Amino acid sequence: MPENQIEGIKACVYDVCGTLFALHSSAAQFRDDLGDKADQISNSWRKKKLQYSWFQSLMQKFVPLWQVTDKALDFAHVKSESYDPALRQKLMNLYLQLKCYPGVPGALKMLKRTGKHTGILSNGYRQILDSALKNSSLGDVLNVSLPNDYESVSMIDPRGYKVTTDRFNYTPPEICFMSSNSRDAWAASHFGLQVAWVNFFDQPPEYAPSGLAAEITTLEELPPLLDL
Repeated sequence: MPENQIEGIKACVYDVCGTLFALHSSAAQFRDDLGDKADQISNSWRKKKLQYSWFQSLMQKFVPLWQVTDKALDFAHVKSESYDPALRQKLMNLYLQLKCYPGVPGALKMLKRTGKHTGILSNGYRQILDSALKNSSLGDVLNVSLPNDYESVSMIDPRGYKVTTDRFNYTPPEICFMSSNSRDAWAASHFGLQVAWVNFFDQPPEYAPSGLAAEITTLEELPPLLDL
């Protein structure tokens, strides 16, 4: 990965789940109730939600992500052979209270002080995004929330990333996009955004057909890349 500075950026846009907010924080809060199946349920829930989202996109059939999330949790419970209706509802409710990673507020505040436009881009249902931002107080340091729930496309579809250029009225190279999801990073780069892959979990290098602007391990590394 290149280590040079990312130049010409006017706006910084973040992926939400897994980049700003901890994906597995819901199941982690009920680890005692879920027992040794907590990780299995959390991983199956996330994987199946993505698969359902991709299927709907390929079929060009819009289904709100909240509904997809709900059905994916049903699958995860069945697969783990542990179904508790009361616990299931608590897990869905906690999905509205995802916790952001510790370094996120400071990194966003620094970008806002420099005058850069900032936003989040997600397939997430607006209720999920609004609730997560409210609970984390990140709404005060973000200019705009860009939910893609009105499009029947997955975020790996170029039309999903076009939301950023339409909203900010900037060209793709003028927007820096950050995601911890490698597939998301590749797809955004293919669209033309300058992408910093946030490799939180020391994932091995993968094939990125369009190339990435940078690879970082924490969000705090972004401002120096932008010469801020």
